[in-house]
Amino acid sequence: MSVVVTGVAGFIGFHVAKRLLSEGYQVIGIDNFSQYYDVKLKRRRVEKLRESVISPRDLIMYEIDISDANKVEEVFVREKPQYVFNFAAQAGVRYSITNPGEYIQTNLVGFSNILESSKSIGVEHLVYASSSSVYGGNKKLPFSEEDSVDHPLSLYAATKRSNELLAHAYSNIHGLKTTGLRFFTVYGPWGRPDMALFLFAKAILEKKPVELFNKGNMVRDFTYIDDLVEAIFRIVLKPPISDSLNQALRYWPNESWCSFRILNIGSAREVPLLEYLETLETCLGAKAEKVFLPMQDGDVEKTKADLTSLDELIEYKPNTSIADGVSRFVSWYKEYYNVL
Repeated sequence: MSVVVTGVAGFIGFHVAKRLLSEGYQVIGIDNFSQYYDVKLKRRRVEKLRESVISPRDLIMYEIDISDANKVEEVFVREKPQYVFNFAAQAGVRYSITNPGEYIQTNLVGFSNILESSKSIGVEHLVYASSSSVYGGNKKLPFSEEDSVDHPLSLYAATKRSNELLAHAYSNIHGLKTTGLRFFTVYGPWGRPDMALFLFAKAILEKKPVELFNKGNMVRDFTYIDDLVEAIFRIVLKPPISDSLNQALRYWPNESWCSFRILNIGSAREVPLLEYLETLETCLGAKAEKVFLPMQDGDVEKTKADLTSLDELIEYKPNTSIADGVSRFVSWYKEYYNVL
């Protein structure tokens, strides 16, 4: 089967593509290799994917921007994928405050192009990345897909919620089967350099201060990448179906009468940021110099996923402990950056 993975050179896109290739799928990779973070890391991820294939046709790469509607359409018409994973996005809550245009162009214009091309060729299931940031100012934990998500705290969160609404419109009008996945703080090998674990490890090894916002009083539902990928792989094989006769579904925030679904993917564990940092210190065998700072605009103090819907659909049980996950990241980090 042919599968499009946008953002294939990114952290999650790379790991999903790797799993798909191992299962015998043909991966059509799309990425614009943006300079938001180290392009060499992105190129190396793609090299790793190429090293894992048997035939050059197993992995076909297109270096294009999804905000270019014509180029996206050309790829979809030429390759005719059965499934589409959209992980291409401008990420980062803090970056969205100073660079709003990047988010409008990629996360809104780009995603609308993916929807249109998926509809045009009759894609069997479109799975796309949303984010736990859509829960915004919600105080009730755990975050449930049935909670209100009408008060985003950042432009990034607003674009991700907009993706969900756009997907619903295409599911309703065109019958496109869509599943939006609200990711909760994903970490692991080949991770993003702008994420906490990467930043902390780099600072500790370079003997520089670790910046802790909200004076370190943060709690996160950290999700290990392998657990996330397993869930995504199972979900794509279970597209949502329309249920136009079931009026009870008409106003559920996470489901609908049309072929539309939203799911949380996390670990359902509340981990204090300082505990996360302590685990990293243990794995590195070094202590961090801590700098405590105020809360940043657009950030939230706590996250935790309600996984009831996900478990009912695929019997999801994340099984990677924080200690194991951080240890695997550290092993990769030391090897990749040749840290003795």
